[in-house]
Amino acid sequence: MRLLVVRHAIAQPPGKDVADEDRQLTPRGRRRFHKAARGLARILPRPDALLTSPLPRAVETAEIAADAWGRVEPTLEPRLAGGDDEGLLSSIAATHGEDAVVALVGHEPHVSALLARLIQGAGEHLPFKKGGAALVEVDEDARNGRLIWFAPPRLLRRLGSD
Repeated sequence: MRLLVVRHAIAQPPGKDVADEDRQLTPRGRRRFHKAARGLARILPRPDALLTSPLPRAVETAEIAADAWGRVEPTLEPRLAGGDDEGLLSSIAATHGEDAVVALVGHEPHVSALLARLIQGAGEHLPFKKGGAALVEVDEDARNGRLIWFAPPRLLRRLGSD
């Protein structure tokens, strides 16, 4: 199975004007991630599943990616807001076959920690920029993985430019 791990795009800054759980993408974040999502769609076929944190900035990011791939609907996965990696990975392994591609949209520091866990710690040196992504090939129980690629958003936008 392959897991595509994506950090949400540029969002409103945290602060007193908006609660963290209500932050949305900025216009610049939307615009930039549309290009990045086109880049993702060029280098990776449509995933079998697209799971997203329920927080608005992640949901918006997942919806943009879904539009770029076509024929995939984001599914809310609360564990992608941070937390139970073991439960998340066990659920994914139980639900999807070994040939599946599953995209995950979440937040820092959780996405870096998840990547580090999958590739035995090396991911802690690969911090995700907003809108960045990594593809990991995992074993049948999604416990161990091998990094296939790690792409910053600038590279994805370049790949998505016409």
